Amino acid sequence: MFKIQKLDFIISLYIACIAISELMGAKTFPLFSIGNFPIHASVGIFVVPVIYSINDTITEVYGKARAQSLVRSGLSMVLLFLLFSLLATHLPPSKIFLHSEKAYEEIFNFSARIAAASLTAFAIAEFADVFIFTKIKEKFGKNALWLRTNLANFISEFLDTGIFLTLAFYAFNKPFGINAAFLISLIIPYWLLKCFMSVIETPFVYLGVNWLKKDK
Repeated sequence: MFKIQKLDFIISLYIACIAISELMGAKTFPLFSIGNFPIHASVGIFVVPVIYSINDTITEVYGKARAQSLVRSGLSMVLLFLLFSLLATHLPPSKIFLHSEKAYEEIFNFSARIAAASLTAFAIAEFADVFIFTKIKEKFGKNALWLRTNLANFISEFLDTGIFLTLAFYAFNKPFGINAAFLISLIIPYWLLKCFMSVIETPFVYLGVNWLKKDK
């Protein structure tokens, strides 16, 4: 009989969303324009809020220590993925695949700066999410799950967005003012989009919590 343990499914979904974000998040698509200013988003916008929602779900049901363990596991998978990408792209291809090697390297051969920015932002934001969610729960108890999950997500997603974009795209050969204006134009719209997705996904946090609690 085909049976999947609920916690195993949630953890697998968490790792899958991280992999999707790292592997496919480099693609952006147009959303809308504010005057002549176009707003774009990474395709990762659909999975990044899910990662934080799963964090909150695990914290709510299993506690802070289990959630931190999940974050450490996710970080390990990101590091493993990045290291294996370096290995795979530096190995010589078989002759039959020579024609596709350039495309393969363009997809998987991340720059060291982008990889470091992604890993740093992910680590800080994920642990911050668990910490903030736990602190709010200590103050409000088990009530207002919607407030706890969204407030934790808003703050941690701001850290994630701000740290990654700053580390990845700060131009050291340009004045601070130019960098600040450019980064703010990227960070604020993208962060607001993440917040919007977090709000939309709030009901799924409730469903996930209730679903997991049935097996405890």
